Amino acid sequence: MSILDTFDPSPEAIIMPKLIRPARGAETPLPETVLVTFRKEITERLLQRFAPEVVGACALGRTVQLYRFVCESKPFGFYNTLVGGAPNAILLEQAIAMGGRRILVFGTCGALRPDLTSGHFILPTEAYRDEGVSYHYAPPGDWIRVPTAQRLGEIFDELGLPYTKGRTWTTDAFFRETPRNTQLRREQGCLAVEMECASLMAVAQLRGAEVYQFFYADDCLTGNTWDRRTMGAETQDTQERVLAAALAVALKLSAINP
Repeated sequence: MSILDTFDPSPEAIIMPKLIRPARGAETPLPETVLVTFRKEITERLLQRFAPEVVGACALGRTVQLYRFVCESKPFGFYNTLVGGAPNAILLEQAIAMGGRRILVFGTCGALRPDLTSGHFILPTEAYRDEGVSYHYAPPGDWIRVPTAQRLGEIFDELGLPYTKGRTWTTDAFFRETPRNTQLRREQGCLAVEMECASLMAVAQLRGAEVYQFFYADDCLTGNTWDRRTMGAETQDTQERVLAAALAVALKLSAINP
């Protein structure tokens, strides 16, 4: 039996989020629109600006707190996620179980084209499934579609935010982005490489939630070389621009089903 045979279409499993959450005590539900970022610095900016209320927590090696805050009279959920498909799937499952329905995930990616400069917004349309989580949530296949990409692009257009839209490569193996595989993914139309998109879309597909995702370019992999660019040295201006974009998008999403 290979990983291609692991998908079970039943939404039920032996351990479900609804069995875990009550054991943590009474919790305030998350608002339907939830923001998710990977960056500690962006998290700190949001916490300072909105002083959100802690409404829950998940233990994944470290405790990830789930927050509720209000922006322009609209309630939002928020958490600072971890890197990789598996922890993101666990956190997303629990956020959905707590009431999240429209989840906006944003973070950096590796650019696969040199013209996608640092900080450039990228909206994924399909993700190459070079990871494991998605095969437990969706039928096997090389690609998984991002069904929210069209609406997210429309919102970016409405806000006047420049972006590039296209395929992404989701991988579990950060140190196995080899020249051969990088070139193959580029030839298939991938603009970016990251570690979560395919997993997140598969979870959303099974659970009936909407996950919206945008990246902003960080490092760059072209040919046989790696350009570190701003990796680990993101400017405060970039952080503020990304947070402002995420909040503006979230406000638009919250109006879909008020």
